[in-house]
Amino acid sequence: MVNQDEQFRKFIELKDVLVKSDGRTILNIPHAVIPADRITACIGPNGAGKTTLLKLLAGLITPDSGTVSYSFSPAKTALVLHHTPMIKASARTNLSMVMDADPSITTEQINAILEQTDLTRLANSPAHKLSAGERQKLCLGRVILQKPNVVLLDEPTANLDPNTTEQVERMICEFTNQGFEVIFSSHQLAQVQRIAQYIIFIDDGQIKEKGPVGPFFSTLQTQAAKRYLHQELLAD
Repeated sequence: MVNQDEQFRKFIELKDVLVKSDGRTILNIPHAVIPADRITACIGPNGAGKTTLLKLLAGLITPDSGTVSYSFSPAKTALVLHHTPMIKASARTNLSMVMDADPSITTEQINAILEQTDLTRLANSPAHKLSAGERQKLCLGRVILQKPNVVLLDEPTANLDPNTTEQVERMICEFTNQGFEVIFSSHQLAQVQRIAQYIIFIDDGQIKEKGPVGPFFSTLQTQAAKRYLHQELLAD
């Protein structure tokens, strides 16, 4: 059951959205209002359409039909995918690539981000040889320099050790203090409860349930959501 009566200060609205690939329907969303004024988690089974939804919200793909509209302007988003490729250059060079799109970014700002992400000592190391956690922090550092309205993260702590997971979660929570809101996908229900304020449950390409974190977990409405949470809790 999707509550269409919620009020958000900033939001992204989807109407009659249909996304297909090779004749298969990936997303089918007649209507949804997704908050862009808080940390929102997108959860659901593998293959449910979470990554496609994030790409859609980022403007990387366009729907086969329907519209995606933003209540805010400029609608500037930054997407970090689960596997973000690095060029075969230093961490500093990979970070400095954002200067091509925004020449106002300074070397001092690059240095500050390296310090903030605890990567100063690795600034001259080949980025593609960094650990998964170091590469993820590098990606999040690039996001900070881009200054988006909304940060979209696809499984931001997948395959990271607990210490690095904690560091990345802290960075995500700090985004709101820098004026960025966050929509992220995750299979880690404990993580969702730790840092998210709102949840979207997607299954078989459809948003089947959504709401604030507390009520979502305590008053599930759909069998699909109940089944998914039960399976994930068993897996944990």
